[in-house]
Amino acid sequence: MLARLRSAAIRGIDAYLVEVEVNLANGLPNISIVGLPQGAVKEGRERVAAALVNAGFEFPLRRITVNLAPADVVKAGSAFDLATALGILCASGQLPAAGLQGVVFLGELGLEGSLRPVRGALSMALAARAAGAAGIVLPASNVAEAAVVEGLEVLGAESLAQVTKHLAGVSPIPRAAVHMVVVPAFAGDTADFADVRGQRAAKRALEVAAAGGHNALLIGPPGAGKTMLARRLPSILPSMTMDEALEVTKIHSVSGLLPPGAALVAARPFRAPHHTISDAGLVGGGSSPRPGEVSLAHGGVLFLDELPEFHRHVLEVLRQPLEDGIVALSRAAARFTFPARFTLVAAMNPCPCGHLGDAARPCQCGVPLVERYLSRISGPLLDRIDIHLRVPAVPYLELATEGAAESSEVIRVRVEAARALQRCRFEGRPGLHANAHMSSRDVRRYCRQTPEIGVVLQAAVERLGLSARGCHRVLKLARTIADLAAMEELTPSHVREAIQYRALDRRGLG
Repeated sequence: MLARLRSAAIRGIDAYLVEVEVNLANGLPNISIVGLPQGAVKEGRERVAAALVNAGFEFPLRRITVNLAPADVVKAGSAFDLATALGILCASGQLPAAGLQGVVFLGELGLEGSLRPVRGALSMALAARAAGAAGIVLPASNVAEAAVVEGLEVLGAESLAQVTKHLAGVSPIPRAAVHMVVVPAFAGDTADFADVRGQRAAKRALEVAAAGGHNALLIGPPGAGKTMLARRLPSILPSMTMDEALEVTKIHSVSGLLPPGAALVAARPFRAPHHTISDAGLVGGGSSPRPGEVSLAHGGVLFLDELPEFHRHVLEVLRQPLEDGIVALSRAAARFTFPARFTLVAAMNPCPCGHLGDAARPCQCGVPLVERYLSRISGPLLDRIDIHLRVPAVPYLELATEGAAESSEVIRVRVEAARALQRCRFEGRPGLHANAHMSSRDVRRYCRQTPEIGVVLQAAVERLGLSARGCHRVLKLARTIADLAAMEELTPSHVREAIQYRALDRRGLG
């Protein structure tokens, strides 16, 4: 006998439906899974067989063939277990086939018949709705995540037995309520800019970075507060829209990082990988490619501390994500694209010992050592970072000041107002959300130059040797500074402040 039902699989961060065909034939007892199954799918044979017996069902002693269609696409993951078990029960006459139509079944089976959560439930639920499915049955731990999708009946079960009772009409599973989740303005931790003493210039630079989505490089001695500042950047970023929250949640769900029972990732991500990370760990990869740190930071902040300590070839793979906002991975069988629109904040010392230029503690590094240290960061990568900022050591008198500094909530109000102007400006332009993402054509349109601005830019090019990309980034920064001031037209003062953030060349890094 033959049974057909549907499941789903992940491809990148999106999902597609898979038709599971189960056929029982005469022959030696055996389960064969075809359709390019990978390791976890193949091992599902043993999980399904044990779960059926331990849940009180009869395991048919016949030749069982399970086909996963389309058969020319590699299948990975453990989400096919539930569909395979139900197909065997239906094909052997132990379960009616009527309830299988129009429903997508997902879930990993424990040996005792329990249903365990799967990765990418949100993506699979979206794929099920797009394919016209009426409902989806999945582990109870994934219900909150899938219930965000409107127009789809979501049923969460604890075990295989509960699903079979529902399909047989004995004990229906209650439908999960669709959660109209309101993404809070800020759902991060308690880190606040009010904790940071001094560093007014750095706070202003990070406010500009948050308002326009600009990347920043913080250069200063150990203990100056570079990490402290970077970890507080998410607290002033604008609140996520529902579309942003869905996209970020899809990435974290596919990566297995969504907390159990969570519906959406409401806080903007903050990722801080160690400098020993590989290029695949940073941008993604693997035999079945999964998102890397740059995609996990999508919509939030990627913090690279001790930037020169990262391997140079690892840093170079950041060029495409910084420029295009995506990661494109090509494999022999397919091409995968992951979103990677993040704000990069990097921190570094001016030299290996960290005291170059410090009047109180002289540098112990020689010139060749400093040059080798700085050469680990390529010019093209530095050119893609909008803000290059010195973070000096904080004097004791500022540390001992009792008065509280400006809070993140106050700064975030200004950032939200600037982003609101940008949303109106770029309305109808998909993929363009902030000034940092403008193309050269957008720069010419929205950053109109007066003769006075031209004189300031020409002087900066001659003095600093700015590239064409550098000039465009100065104008983007100036546009953001003008937005923070709620001004429609750029002025020379906006451009001068923007130039200050680009005034450190490679020699000036130390």
